[in-house]
Amino acid sequence: MGLVGGDLDAVAAPQPFVDVDAPLVQRVQRGDQRAFEMLVVKYRRRIERLIARMVRDVDLVEDITQETFIRAYKALPQFRGESAFYTWLYRIGVNTAKKAMVQLKRDPVLTESALGGHGDDDDDGPRVEHDITDGETPESVLATRQIADTVNQAIEALSEDLRQAITLREIEGLSYEEIAELMNCPIGTVRSRIFRARESIAQKLRPLLDTRQGQRW
Repeated sequence: MGLVGGDLDAVAAPQPFVDVDAPLVQRVQRGDQRAFEMLVVKYRRRIERLIARMVRDVDLVEDITQETFIRAYKALPQFRGESAFYTWLYRIGVNTAKKAMVQLKRDPVLTESALGGHGDDDDDGPRVEHDITDGETPESVLATRQIADTVNQAIEALSEDLRQAITLREIEGLSYEEIAELMNCPIGTVRSRIFRARESIAQKLRPLLDTRQGQRW
C-alpha cells in the first residue's frame, strides 16, 4: 500500500542541521572567554591526536595544538555556523599543522605512534599494545602487533588524499558528509578514496590474514 504525497514528504524530509556546540560558540562570540575554555577542554585531546598524526616531532604537538586554538579564538567572530564547530576547528588544525611543517621544511606524515594510541584513558583510536589476557598467547599477541604494524605502514604509504580520507573515517569516525566538507570534494570522491585506501591496506594484510581476494579489512 503506497504512501500519499504528504506522508512521503514527511518521511523524506531531511533532518535540520544542529550543532551541539552552537550555544557555547555564541557565548564566545558575545565575549565569554569561559565558554571558549570549555570548548578547549572538550576538543583539546582530539586536536592533539590530529596533530600527532601529521607531524613526527612529538615536541611540536602541544605548540601546534595551542596555535590551532589561538587561531580559532581569533576567527570565531567570523564563524557563521554553516558547518559544525568541530569540523571548522578540525580544518584550522590541519592548516596550522601544514603551515608549521612547511616552515620547518617537512612533509606532513601519518605517524605510527598516533595510530597506535597515546595511552590516554579517553583515546578512541586503535590500540594494539596490551597485556596478555586469558586465552591469549605470546604468539597471538605478536601476530596482533605485526598486523597493526602492517596497517600503520600501509596507511603511511598511501597518497595524502587517501590517507586523510581513511583517517577521518576509520580513526576520527566522521561521516561521509563531514569528510566531503573537510576535504572539499563530492561524497562520491570520498567513497572512492576510502575504498581505494581499504583495498590497498587489505592487499598488504592478506599475507598475514590469509584472506581471500576481494575481502577487505
